[in-house]
Amino acid sequence: MKDVVKRFEQYLMEEEKSKGTIENYIRSVHMFIKWIGVKEHISRQAVIEWKNYLQTKGYCTVTVNAKIAALNQFLSFMGRNDCRVKLLKVQHRVFRDHSKELNKNEYKKLIDTAESKAKHRLSLLIQTICATGIRVSELINLKVEDINLAVGFITCRDEHKERMIPFGKVAKQAMLNYMENGRVSLLKGQESEWLFTNCSGRPMSRQGFWKIIKFYGEKAGIQADITPHTLRHSFAAHLLKNGADIHAVQAMMGHSDMATTQMYMNYAQGEAVRSAYAGAHPRN
Repeated sequence: MKDVVKRFEQYLMEEEKSKGTIENYIRSVHMFIKWIGVKEHISRQAVIEWKNYLQTKGYCTVTVNAKIAALNQFLSFMGRNDCRVKLLKVQHRVFRDHSKELNKNEYKKLIDTAESKAKHRLSLLIQTICATGIRVSELINLKVEDINLAVGFITCRDEHKERMIPFGKVAKQAMLNYMENGRVSLLKGQESEWLFTNCSGRPMSRQGFWKIIKFYGEKAGIQADITPHTLRHSFAAHLLKNGADIHAVQAMMGHSDMATTQMYMNYAQGEAVRSAYAGAHPRN
């Protein structure tokens, strides 16, 4: 079976699939092979049972579909189209509520309000998640060594991998200001490895950041219910609306499956069509 997987990987490379796509496909195939057992015969029923197994393990619909799609392609490569199964029906509920995305003006108002009313740390917390789209768990666990001011990159790490996310000149200047003034003043001579630390040198909590977002959202006069995920969602949607490459967005967001990033692309395209219609139709 290892030889077949190796040939499949070579086939994907010849098809000029992206490196991330190939890695995801091969990871899914290995996961299935490990689950079924090397000696067991591959059948359509086995694939159905694996799909059910993924659902019972708590994988979301998009992730299950990505793994099944990868396996289906592997089965086709093996000449076993009879074993392929249908994908699950996806409900794109995450994009039904437009309040989950801040528009450009709201985005600017939130950052401007944080800059004018917040201390260095609080302002930079909001700017960092707006500028990079990182998860709140990644944000509060950033260490000083994870920030490369010389080239303008943040490194995010988890137990499986790490990724580098760029940030612009405005965020870079705010980071410098915080490191040289706000953080030094907060620690009062103490040492701490954490970037966003409290006065005792420990990282701040998720709940603390959640309250900060809510507070400054209200100060900015934004009616939508803002959460840290709102800012992450807005980051991806704005990039795709402005023509960013979907593979680059996938890498910055840390999505294991392209299908997750594709949901943002579908939403962005839908909004672009809606905007064009609203601007051009004589009855709007």
